[in-house]
Amino acid sequence: MTTRLALALLPALVLAACATPQQRCINSVTRDLRVVTDLIAQTEINLARGYGTVEQTVFVPTMGSCGGAWPVQRADGTTDVVWVPQMCWQDQAVTVERAVAIDLAAERRKLQELRQQQARLNKLAAPAVEQCRATYPS
Repeated sequence: MTTRLALALLPALVLAACATPQQRCINSVTRDLRVVTDLIAQTEINLARGYGTVEQTVFVPTMGSCGGAWPVQRADGTTDVVWVPQMCWQDQAVTVERAVAIDLAAERRKLQELRQQQARLNKLAAPAVEQCRATYPS
């Protein structure tokens, strides 16, 4: 899930580089709120389907080019090194999601705690967002 979260936040990070000072300020004061909101969404998905998922890296054998350099003796006695193409099996890393059992009661408790945390963060973020708007008017 960490990789998924990082990939989900990647566009936001790219756009943050183009954001106005006000937008950057608001993004920084609402970062924890966005993380908790994403965790709530993931927990709700887990509860709806009845299981969780974990990312796992597996290695899949694939055929690829893996030639090597070979010395070649010329007729005049000099030696050249040439690249000799060959095909061989190579392991390629692939990330897959695997289903895992979850404790549904624990997930419900976690969801309730996350929603409480979200409410607290909303209360904290509101004045901070207003301060950002006052400090950096559009």
